[in-house]
Amino acid sequence: MIYFDWNATTPLHPEVAEHLARAFRDGVDRPGNASSVHQGGRHARSRLDTARGRLASILGCEPKEIVITGGGSEADALALKGAFAARPDRARTKVVISTIEHPAILQAAKQLEAAGATVIRVPPDPDGVVPAEAMIAHVGPDTALVSLMWANNETGALQPVADVARACRRAGVLFHTDAVQAAGKVRVTLHEVDADLLSISAHKFGGPAGIGALVVRRGVAIDPLVPGHQELGRRGGTQNLPYFEALALAFELAHRALDTEIPRLTALRDRFEQTLARELDGITVNAGAVPRVPNTSNLRFAGVDGEALLIGLDLAGICVSAGAACASGSLTPSHVLSAMGLTPAQAHESLRFSIGRTTTDAEIDTVIAALKEQVTRARAA
Repeated sequence: MIYFDWNATTPLHPEVAEHLARAFRDGVDRPGNASSVHQGGRHARSRLDTARGRLASILGCEPKEIVITGGGSEADALALKGAFAARPDRARTKVVISTIEHPAILQAAKQLEAAGATVIRVPPDPDGVVPAEAMIAHVGPDTALVSLMWANNETGALQPVADVARACRRAGVLFHTDAVQAAGKVRVTLHEVDADLLSISAHKFGGPAGIGALVVRRGVAIDPLVPGHQELGRRGGTQNLPYFEALALAFELAHRALDTEIPRLTALRDRFEQTLARELDGITVNAGAVPRVPNTSNLRFAGVDGEALLIGLDLAGICVSAGAACASGSLTPSHVLSAMGLTPAQAHESLRFSIGRTTTDAEIDTVIAALKEQVTRARAA
């Protein structure tokens, strides 16, 4: 199998897998809840604090500013719903998001809207980037929260999060960024983007699924989605110690490799796109004219059904992602590509290719050859 769907989930890093195996074995002989006062609990608390400190040192925040969650979607929902519910100024009822956010943000915003919030949805330019000035224009005395993703999951387009964060800071408005698709691909720290709230998810950078984190900066109040005393009252439930340690380790490993992986993946991606554009007609790189995370190519193959192409590649042992999702038994166009101005037909001609740590030059060549064969055959049919 050739795996070109790293934006959906990543393979466990071997060191992370080894850590988890050891942690589960240790749990047989030395159980402990981090909230317990006996020696088993104190040992678990020490491990939890150590992992939290390791993660905080990379992100550039204080350890107590990290809230452990069950994944990126929960972190996003906690950021929006929790911060809005806890806002000190009840007159601030406006929430500003973009139209290309992850469904976790889009659905949380709908729930806030149903609860009385005024939600402003800002579209991207045709190149897939949400203009900073368009977001900032809605920042005012009635604004409670602004949320803009760091990198788009479908196109890889990097968003102007630093500019929007600065404007929100000046106006005294909370800013959240969903950094799930940026973490592990580019340098994600609070030095780069001065956010009040920031979401990450372990399985996007070599960790296990089902564990994430939300940074909540000092002085920012959030109401919990799950009540309980854990996480300073911000998220109830016994912490998943082995998985949170795995998240911290995976983030360390990914962060440490950025200096070599960013240029390597950029070169692979660029060769992939340029070769296809040179040897096949009718290839468009969606968001290809703007800065992107280095591993992502969203390609439109004019005159070719993307879903059929995905199936053909799958049969050839190549895993990619469609630009359309199945909902209620019918295919609907990608909301991201639609927001960029693509027609439903154009969105259905698009596929996402996302690569990662184990991707090789030989795999790039194999996928190029498979695409040339299948696209040519599809257009001749």
